[in-house]
Amino acid sequence: MNELRVYWRPGCSSCVKVKEFLTNLGVDYESINVSARPEAMEELRALGVRTVPVVARGSDYVFAQELADVSAFVGRKVDFQRLAPAALYDKWQQVLSAAQRHVMQIPAARLAERATPGRDRSIRELAYHVYQVPDAFLQAVEDGVQDLTSVYNAPPPADVTRVEQIRDYGRAVSARLERWWRRDGSRATQAKLQTYYGDQPLHHVMERCTWHSAQHARQIMAVLERCGISPEGPLTAADYAGLPMPAGLWE
Repeated sequence: MNELRVYWRPGCSSCVKVKEFLTNLGVDYESINVSARPEAMEELRALGVRTVPVVARGSDYVFAQELADVSAFVGRKVDFQRLAPAALYDKWQQVLSAAQRHVMQIPAARLAERATPGRDRSIRELAYHVYQVPDAFLQAVEDGVQDLTSVYNAPPPADVTRVEQIRDYGRAVSARLERWWRRDGSRATQAKLQTYYGDQPLHHVMERCTWHSAQHARQIMAVLERCGISPEGPLTAADYAGLPMPAGLWE
């Protein structure tokens, strides 16, 4: 139990990222898939933890949503290069706009199919989740919601069954994000945000949410290609440039 452990589950973008991060640093760790080892969640609950990814050693642990916290936990100094909030905002809106185009290309008959290898997440849920991430961010900055996972891991409403409804949700979230940015974006560099993984610079949370949306938008394009459909106006490497995207698409 004194070895470094990473608790993760399939289909979790932050889990993919932290495993890649530690591997690239040359840090050895025990990889624990909580979906394959249900008893591992009992280990986490004993620590007072109910979500992944988590990096632990003995009874000490750190949530892995913020890689700066992980690097401090493992004792490795890392110089994180982050895009300015204005650049993040522009990329985020570009990602959300592309995802709205792409969701309209998903055949209605395929919405209930599994999207994520190793995880019971449908194409419908994945497409909706792209926008739950900025929705969670906005609820955090505007309403003080600390547990972002309570928003972005919630199932879509049962009556959301058509791609038009998912697109309209995306449009509404994008419009709210624009209003927030016009009103409060100038303070994004200095502000702090209280989250379930600690008091974080708002800039850092914004970066994480931007690449989180981008990763899932990238997955939606892969789903379209799996259906034999070419994404209209696909996102490219240039659109992702500067975002700390995982190299892996799913794992």
